[in-house]
Amino acid sequence: MLSLPRLSLALGFTFAVALGAHAASFPKPDPEKQFADIKVLDAQGHPWRSAIEDWPGAKQRVASDPAWSQWLAGERKTVDSWMAKHLDRVEWIAGWSHDGVSPKDGSALTWNAKIPGEEAPFLSSPSDPEVAITPKLMAWWVVSFRDKHVETMQRAARLWRLTGDGRFAEWVERQMDFYADNYLKWEPVRADQGARLFWQSLTEATNLIKFTEAVRLLGDHVPAAQRAHWREKFFQPEVAVLNKNFQAIHNIATWQRSAVAQVALLYGDEAMWRDAIGGNFGLRRQMAEGITSDYLWYEQSLGYNSYVVAAVNTLFTVAGLYGRADELAAEMATAENLMLATLYLRFPNGQLPNPADTKGIPTAPNRASFAANYRVFPTTLGLAEAAGRRDWDTLLDPPPPAPRPFVLPTISSRSFESSRMAVLKSGSWQVFFHYGQLTKSHSQAEALNYSAFFGDTDITHDPGVVGYGSPLYKAYYQRGLNHNVPLVNGEGQEPISPGELLSFSPTSVSAAQSKYRKDARARRTLSIEGNQLIDTATVESTASTPQKLGLAIQLQGKVRLPESFVAGSTLKSGRPEPFGYWRDVRSASYHDRAEFDVVYGNVIMRVTIATPGDFKLWHASTPDVPPKRRESFYVETTGTSATFTTTFTPR
Repeated sequence: MLSLPRLSLALGFTFAVALGAHAASFPKPDPEKQFADIKVLDAQGHPWRSAIEDWPGAKQRVASDPAWSQWLAGERKTVDSWMAKHLDRVEWIAGWSHDGVSPKDGSALTWNAKIPGEEAPFLSSPSDPEVAITPKLMAWWVVSFRDKHVETMQRAARLWRLTGDGRFAEWVERQMDFYADNYLKWEPVRADQGARLFWQSLTEATNLIKFTEAVRLLGDHVPAAQRAHWREKFFQPEVAVLNKNFQAIHNIATWQRSAVAQVALLYGDEAMWRDAIGGNFGLRRQMAEGITSDYLWYEQSLGYNSYVVAAVNTLFTVAGLYGRADELAAEMATAENLMLATLYLRFPNGQLPNPADTKGIPTAPNRASFAANYRVFPTTLGLAEAAGRRDWDTLLDPPPPAPRPFVLPTISSRSFESSRMAVLKSGSWQVFFHYGQLTKSHSQAEALNYSAFFGDTDITHDPGVVGYGSPLYKAYYQRGLNHNVPLVNGEGQEPISPGELLSFSPTSVSAAQSKYRKDARARRTLSIEGNQLIDTATVESTASTPQKLGLAIQLQGKVRLPESFVAGSTLKSGRPEPFGYWRDVRSASYHDRAEFDVVYGNVIMRVTIATPGDFKLWHASTPDVPPKRRESFYVETTGTSATFTTTFTPR
């Protein structure tokens, strides 16, 4: 039987009984003082600032600075071209942005402005040059078109404010009239969310922010009656949609509350403002319960750190323009740390670990995010990055020089216990361990998964997922076989669980899942011993009869496979759907242990796989970040308990 002792960690928070309805705040004492070396403080010692819009200064800059004059000419040309060629249509129904994937290999389709079926005979991706136009893919095209159309309204309003050219203001007014007059003619695309312009309320929220800025910039140019018409026929119904759903702690809810708060500022609606900020699932609660004590977003996908920061940054920027930033001081300090925390998880090449369902592999530092947020969160990196950029932000709110060079923080072994993660760093090895979840949202069957680097060499990683619209998303990438995890009859963890941290030291971490599956439990220990990485994974079935107990091992190198491995395997037979995506399968039988050399460029690893008694080992080409593939092992034995020890030794 597995022994599952409890490690007392006294972190001052508890997990909600129902993970899907998280209800515990994470302690975050003195958030302004965290990550101090990267932040730039004002005269009062605050790491955040109130954004400004310096329109007189912007006009002077584009008039006197040739580089700014050239930038403005390019901006005018882009907006003029779109205004001249494109109009939205009531008959166009928007789809899901994640549906734009190749049916052949799951690769992302390339969007362009040519109307499918009218101006373009097919769609394409870099690896799939001719993709047939289907209603689903047409709807995907529409969501991207509409998003770009609304963004152009925002840019045109800025151009009017900067240049005084009435053509831009008049075009924005016509578009607003179109959307206000027709908004309720679009039927909700999804009954559960009520979005009309877009497939989901998230996209409705992100674009409502752009609509709000466009109208704010038009100001008194718009007659009061017309402005009131837009409020009644467009903004109020939009707010009603966003307030209807995602009454929960969620990245989408954060976008929704941020959007609604900006509408409240636009129309001076104090009741709407109070509800968006301090309501039951308002912004304050999103920051308190959605951000862990480690300053990681609790849905665990590290991409959501920067995504949530992008959401609240839009609000914090506008709040500063309205003179209300001080009301959000605590939330701003907390959100800035969300932007910075992933720096402490990065691998030596800047690649980030990949828990939950991020598409592709993120990197840190996210220079674009740091630069985009400098107006509210000035940091040494953000100011340095913004200094070389010419865009609306740097035109209206020029960044001051960074007071000192940006220095990447040193990576060390660290337990991110409130986030259910850990990092080991010793010698040339760096390991990321993900042992449990805090919420079902964006979770995968990946508890007890790990990734590892040896120096700059990627030994094994989590490839993330394909677009949500691809069959591969649920059929392969979310499943246990895609991860370095124990498997019971070919399947990984279900249901989700926070797991339990059993022990942690600078060179070793151990965690358990007492309910890995309804009829199984599992435990894993990762240890760095000298120049070796040793992984010990134990899985135990509570069934009364022997089960297929296995382990998936993902490798980013090339295995020197011995001749004993033969093709013609029956791996797919009697095993779950994900095994069908393994190609060029070969297998061999072993007793107690198997050893292989795996070539990673100039690094060669001796990989030893050990489990007592007879076991079967399969090797195959398996899906990596699309359209790439990698090599993987699947080791399997039969019984009610098995321990698999995998050792990586550089040669």
